Amino acid sequence: MTNLPLPIRPDDWLRHVFLSRAAAQGGVVRRKTRDIERIVGRDRFLAELDRRGFRAVENAGQTIIFCNRDPVLIVR
Repeated sequence: MTNLPLPIRPDDWLRHVFLSRAAAQGGVVRRKTRDIERIVGRDRFLAELDRRGFRAVENAGQTIIFCNRDPVLIVR
C-alpha cells in the first residue's frame, strides 16, 4: 500500500473536531478510530483529550468523544 498524503493537517483536523457545534455545546463527537490514528496519532489525540478534560470510548472502529467533563457511565 502506498503512503498517501494526509487529506488534512493534524492541527486543522483537531481544530475542526473540537470547534464543531456538538463539541462547543458540550455534546459528543464520533470519528473513525483509524482516521484519528492516521491523521493525528493516538498519543497526540489522547494528550488533547487530557488537556481539555474530555473522555472518549472506542467500539467497532469508532471513537466517541464526550466533549465535557461529566462522568461517563456505561449503562449495560
